[in-house]
Amino acid sequence: MVLAVIEHVAGAPTVLSLEVLSMAGRLARDLGEPVEAVALGPNGAAAATILSSYRVSTLHVADDPQLAEYAPAAWAHTIAQLADQVNPKVVIATASDRGGEVMAHVAARMKLPLAANCTEIAPGDPFTVTRQRWGGSLLEEAHLKGAVKLLTVAPHALSAEPSPNRSEVATHSFAPALEDKDFRVRLLPQVEADSGKISLAQARVVIGGGRGVGSAEGFVTLEELADLLGGAVGCSRVVTSLGWRPHSDQVGQTGTRIAPDLYIACGISGAIQHMVGCRAAKHILAINTDRAAPIVAQADYAVIGDVQNVLSSVNAEIRRVKAGEPSRSSA
Repeated sequence: MVLAVIEHVAGAPTVLSLEVLSMAGRLARDLGEPVEAVALGPNGAAAATILSSYRVSTLHVADDPQLAEYAPAAWAHTIAQLADQVNPKVVIATASDRGGEVMAHVAARMKLPLAANCTEIAPGDPFTVTRQRWGGSLLEEAHLKGAVKLLTVAPHALSAEPSPNRSEVATHSFAPALEDKDFRVRLLPQVEADSGKISLAQARVVIGGGRGVGSAEGFVTLEELADLLGGAVGCSRVVTSLGWRPHSDQVGQTGTRIAPDLYIACGISGAIQHMVGCRAAKHILAINTDRAAPIVAQADYAVIGDVQNVLSSVNAEIRRVKAGEPSRSSA
């Protein structure tokens, strides 16, 4: 059996978890095994509706209220206990910040090796995996041994592939035996006002800004374009270092990894750490005064010019089209 660890928000699996289920389905077909899943915390059972499109036969729900907040040791202890009960051949999770941390704890508890950030997995004896190293700049082929194969899937290494045919998902509740020390490290929720903005990870369009934007105030034109296109604003690491934007807006190896339909990179040089964060974008448009900037070479489209001048013209044209007025090109 292949056991997939599901991260969810109020019972809705994250996009990265759906990608894990697609990989789990491939492994299950190759191994001739069923797919089962585990969801931690309240409302986990609600995930069954979506999981029915991903060949999941059983959903194990650890609905202990203590698991509502993220506690890596407690989550890992829960998964390890479930693995002891159901004896999976594979335990697989997403290589998100949480998934990577939890699976490292699981590996330590089960005294097994972990293959992290996998892009391809071939069953065998041993398993052969391809995984991202050095921030995605290097692909490594490795062999994974162990009684139970522990794996994490690199974000956006593959697309979520639901089946048009739904299956019945049996729900099994279990109560893990957790200790106080499992909760020594936990994430407490912060109450913030709902901005109503789309998150970077979910946005179909992302407008990213780098040093070339010029200043914190220069992001006003990026915010305007994001509002016009229904997108989100991101930034490079240097922008957060300068204090122009919060770290939560950072796209990159140490920030958010995005997978929009369109990424518009404004005044960003394209350092490898940043490209790791946006490599899953379907299309990249670079706006830069330097035609030799690394990001220009990696972009699908490029506009060579001053960010503020270009965006002012683009925003004006979009506003004109939205208002039903003729564009300048047709006037």
